[in-house]
Order: sequence, then C-alpha cells, then structure tokens
Amino acid sequence: MQSCEISADSTDDPLSSGLRRKRQPRIVVIGAGLAGLSAAKALLESGFTDVTILEATDRIGGRVQSVKLGHATFELGATWIHGSHGNPVYHLAEDNGLLEETTDGERSVGRISLYSKNGVAYHLTNNGQRIPKDVVEEFSDLYNEVYNLTQEFFQRGKPVNAESQNSVGVFTRDVVRKRVKADPDDTDAVKRLKLAMIQQYLKVESCESSSHSMDEVSLSEFGEWTEIPGAHHIIPCGFIKIVEILARSIPESVIQLRKPVKCIHWNQSVSKEIERVADHNSDLPEEDKGSDVFIECEDCEFIPADHVIVTVSLGVLKKRHESLFHPRLPEEKVMAIEKLGINTTDKIFLEFEEPFWSSECNSIQFVWEDEAESESLTYPEELWYKKICSFDVLYPPERYGHVLSGWICGEEALIMEKCDDETVAETCTEMLRKFTGNPNIPKPRRILRSSWGSNPNFRGSYSYTQVGSSGADVEKLAKPLPYAESSKTTPMQVMFSGEATHRKYYSTTHGAVLSGQREAAHLIEMYQDLLQ
Repeated sequence: MQSCEISADSTDDPLSSGLRRKRQPRIVVIGAGLAGLSAAKALLESGFTDVTILEATDRIGGRVQSVKLGHATFELGATWIHGSHGNPVYHLAEDNGLLEETTDGERSVGRISLYSKNGVAYHLTNNGQRIPKDVVEEFSDLYNEVYNLTQEFFQRGKPVNAESQNSVGVFTRDVVRKRVKADPDDTDAVKRLKLAMIQQYLKVESCESSSHSMDEVSLSEFGEWTEIPGAHHIIPCGFIKIVEILARSIPESVIQLRKPVKCIHWNQSVSKEIERVADHNSDLPEEDKGSDVFIECEDCEFIPADHVIVTVSLGVLKKRHESLFHPRLPEEKVMAIEKLGINTTDKIFLEFEEPFWSSECNSIQFVWEDEAESESLTYPEELWYKKICSFDVLYPPERYGHVLSGWICGEEALIMEKCDDETVAETCTEMLRKFTGNPNIPKPRRILRSSWGSNPNFRGSYSYTQVGSSGADVEKLAKPLPYAESSKTTPMQVMFSGEATHRKYYSTTHGAVLSGQREAAHLIEMYQDLLQ
C-alpha cells in the first residue's frame, strides 16, 4: 500500500497569517503550458525564489505540441501567431529569430483562414465536381458580409432577435440562405451549390472556434473576441520554440514532470488524511500544518503552498472541478465553468509520395450537395468523416514534402480519435477520391493526427463563448479564491489563468501568455515590499 507524505522543503521563518510574511511565499503553478510557464517566469524574474511547477504529462508546452518528422515540423496544437502589434508571442518569436524563414504564404493579413494564402482553394462536391471559381468568390463575399454582421451585436450593442436563438450558426445560416434564394441572377443549380457551401463554411468556422457547431456559439458575445492588428505568422521551426524560450530562464528543478494533481485543498480546509499524516510526521514544520493551501498529488504527496496558480484547461475544469477542489468551488465559479464552451479541433496530416493536386491548389474544401437544406451539423457515428471540412496543402513543399492537413471538430473529432490510423487513412483517402473524382489516389505513406478531446489532461482544444455565456463568465472564471470581500484569510490562495480566463483573447496563445503574466503581476504587487 502506497503511503502518503507531506513535503517539508520550506523551513524558513514561521508563517504568519494574512499578507505579512517573514519569508518568501510558496507558490505552486499547476500546468507547464504557456500560461504556467509565463507566470513562473515572471515570478522568478521578480525575485520570488520558492516557485514550483507541477506538470501532469512528460513534456512542457500544454496545447503547443510540435512533432518533427524527417526535416519538417508539424503542429498538432497551436499553429498561428495571431496578430503582431503588441502580441507577446510575436515579439518573443521576432526577437529570437524564429520568423526568419517564414514565407509570404505563412503570413496572413486580415481575417485568418485555415489554409495558406498561396494558390487557390478548390471547393469540390461529393459528386466529384469543382465549383466554379466565380461562384466560390460570390459566395465567399456574401458569407464574409454576414460574418461581419455577427460582430455587430456585441460591438454595437445591437439587440438579438428571437429567431436567431442567440446563435451564430442559426443567424448565419438563416441570413445567407435568404439572400442566396432571393438572388435573381443565379440559376437554381448555382443556388443549390451556394446553399450547400453554407454548411461547409460553418464547419470551417466551427474548427476555428473549436465548437461542435456554430449553433452553440453565442451571437450576442461573438464580437467580444478581439483581434490583434498585424499579420498572422507561422513559426517554421515549430511553435514549441516559444515554449522553450519561456522555459529557458526557469531552473530545471522548478518543473516537476509526470506530477498530476489530485486535489487542491484550500482555505485551510486540510483533509483528515493530511492531519493524520501530519500528526505522525516528525519532519513536518509546525508552520506547514496550518498552510492555507495543500496540493494533493496523484502519487500521494501533499505540497504546502501559500498560493497556487491553476492553469488547467476549461475542459479539465468541466470534468474535474468537483473533485479537484476542496472545499468545492463557489457556485458562481461553477456556473461560469459550465456555461463557457470548449470542444475539440483536431488535425489529420497525410503524407503522400507525390502530389495528386495541382500546383495552384492550396486546399481541398469538401462541399456535400445533399446538405443544401440541412440544419444540423451532427452526424451518425459511422459518418464522422462528413465533419472533415477541408484538407490544406502545406507550403512550401521543399520544407514539408507532399502533405495535406485535414481539419475536423466537435463530437465527430472524438469519434475519429477512437479509430486506428489505418481506418482514418483509408477513410480520408476514399473521401479524397470521391471529391476529386480521381479513383487512383494512393493511400498516404504516413499519417499523423491530434487527439485533444480524449486526452484526459486537456479534454478539448480551446474555449469559446457558448450560447448562454458571456464575457462576465470569463471574468468569474479568472477570479481568485477565496473572494476577498468575504474572506478573513489570505486573499488569492487559488488563482486561475489559461486562455479561457482572458476575456478578449480567449482561445489564443497570446491570451494564455498574458493570463499567466496577469496572475504573476497580482502576486508581485502583493509582495512588493518583500521583493524590494
């Protein structure tokens, strides 16, 4: 039987109550992703000396995962630096020479798309026909016009009518459909193609939002997400380089890998098990027995702390908040966790011996003609592949080889994750044959794919404002515990960071970095007299 022990590494001066301390505070950061590393880096550089990062997996980076195959680096997680002006991730990349090999095709000005701007997107139907370029351009202009309308509800305070159900998907589908059907210049055949394209564009939008369907994304809140000005960039040598730069100034001893956390005991509510062990542990300083926070790890170690910064994903909080915190979280915070949205966006990389696509083709977009009048974007389990919105051609081929990158999101992504590589490769090949009309496309020589939804350490890709939630819920999620207005003990025992806690920049890497820096700044301000 495994025995539990309580860490007693800090034996400085006695711990006093409240904010006045005669020694350095013990700070534990849970998670070594961008938020956790940014917080720890800021704390250490400000003079804090007792900082520990607990990481459940065997690597740092969180939802940044760059995989090197041959000479190329593929991103299973974060891919783009979104915007440049004032973006801390961009400045880290630029200052460290990570963008020197970024091609023009890997810089995108304006609204980000899932594929390179080089070349032309091929919109193909399930009947093996390419939709004419002029039809695609006409539809794209219409869709983007309606997309801009979705931003106005928040940005201009426009009221949301009942017909839209406060849903981006419902509103977009309804408005675009009406305009397509009312166009006097289009034939019925062209109208049917454009109606089918609505669903394909919404699938792309769902992948960008990491939602199961745009029907689940709040129309009234959609415009609060803020885009940083400037071009979007890809890092050719891998986004993981940003992680390595952040970790460079953090001593190796600070980061404990393979150290999953079982429960955070806060507000001096030490469990009976901790008390029992403490009573029989002669090495435990008396001051540690009264610590505000104890982090109980899966390996049965209890780590005392004055502050803990929790950077786990919203998906993990949704699944584990009842057992992860003792006492349980306040109802207000639980409601925020439940109302905010997170789902899965996965990538499927297929490597071919030779390209079967033309040199001008930058992506293959799948348009199912039988979805022209569809309302739902949910499919039976055996039809999971219909949720794949596109395959992008990775540029330049001199760097990546002949590789396509597929996108799938929502519940169908979870079904894909359960399949083996052979099944996914075979299914994708059959799809490509069907839509290109080329039955001779060979199976890929290699497949690589992500599995963010089924990974228990993430349970999703990134967050969005779900119908029924708002930016106020993001603020509630970020609010430290115990709440200062009601607490008589040390404020900010449990702090929260991560992309889902940033009201304007949720879902982004810079949102994660800034949220970690935000929580570190709170502690730096609290202890400014001690740090001087």
